[in-house]
Amino acid sequence: MAARGSCPGCGSAALVEDAHYAQQQLVCAACGCVLAEGLLTTTYTEEEHLREVAYSQSTGQKEQLSRCLQRGIRRVQDLCKVLQLPMVFEETAVSYFQRALQHPCFHLVSLEKKELLGGCCVFVTCRQHNWPLTMGTICSLLYAKQELFASVYLSLQKELGLSVPALSLGDLVKTHLNSFRLFQHTADVPATFVEDKEKMVARTMQIVELASETWLVTGRHPVPIVTAAAFLSWQSLQPAARLTCTFARFCKLAGVDLPPPAHLRLKELLEILLRMASQLAWLRVFNMDKKTVVKHIGDLLQHRIFLLKNAFCLEDGEEQRATAPGEGSASSPPAAGGAAQEEGCPSEGKRQREDGRRPLLPPCLINPRKRLRTAALSASDSAITGDEPISDSEIEQYLRGPEEIRAFRKAKAWS
Repeated sequence: MAARGSCPGCGSAALVEDAHYAQQQLVCAACGCVLAEGLLTTTYTEEEHLREVAYSQSTGQKEQLSRCLQRGIRRVQDLCKVLQLPMVFEETAVSYFQRALQHPCFHLVSLEKKELLGGCCVFVTCRQHNWPLTMGTICSLLYAKQELFASVYLSLQKELGLSVPALSLGDLVKTHLNSFRLFQHTADVPATFVEDKEKMVARTMQIVELASETWLVTGRHPVPIVTAAAFLSWQSLQPAARLTCTFARFCKLAGVDLPPPAHLRLKELLEILLRMASQLAWLRVFNMDKKTVVKHIGDLLQHRIFLLKNAFCLEDGEEQRATAPGEGSASSPPAAGGAAQEEGCPSEGKRQREDGRRPLLPPCLINPRKRLRTAALSASDSAITGDEPISDSEIEQYLRGPEEIRAFRKAKAWS
């Protein structure tokens, strides 16, 4: 056992006092063992007084921020390598992360949120460069909850004043379907359920475009719509073997979550398809239902423009002049967003009596929900006047042409 006044590790008596980060320590000069530590002080005005201070004001906090920054940068770089992003993406994401850690808003957040901050910087960078990456992909790599990730992402976007463009539906379809496990035969996926990836992506894109033209996308979360469209496209490519497969089983085989609103989006899509099927002459002899209409999705999508105009009360626009089913194509979108124009649509009562057609309206106008009692506004909400500036990434959502304005007025009058 070492004698008093000697190092307990090596027995040396060469003990010295060393001020390490303004913290007095008794150190063995021979082996470096720390025998005792003194009071924690700052290195600024209170160093000479040996006054105890809070950890957030000490030099230890400065060192901790430095280590946190280094770990965060490495995490951002590793994430970029896993996603195989270009070097310019990595540099931009690292710069955003450095700016975020220097912002006072992120100094006192939890460690879990700081770890997600690097993923948010990568996500923002990909969106700004139009790189198809979903929040779900980032969350799966970071083992994070999407709700927590979304809160950190919104805080980062607000505090740093970042302009982030929205991901297009086409990019989202491709990215979302990349995670499906239905494109190669495995022990969990029967051979009849395996589908060609390019065929499924192409048909899903067409169904999502149809949903967009019939107001099913506006104001909705896109993932449930894409999931429902993928299910319909997958069934329609081999209906004989797949019509008995349920939506829940399809998502389980594909290895994706089933969002709660997806069943509603599937029901709305099937209703649109049934209305379109009623306008095809060779399908009127059949008793179409939500099961059998899936077999004819290919024909319905091929003549989409003609069928939408005949199934709903649409104006004969310059881009919608179709006289036969064969003239419609999936690449020429109809002016469904400007549906139910004032001049081309007779009164609703007369139209319902003649052929049952109605204007093409958003579901919220067809089946309006009961208006809930509004709560009292908070101080921050009451300060909003409506004159706040709109960011460049949101300005396109507020621009309307003359046709959209007329359609919106017509929809309000019809409701």
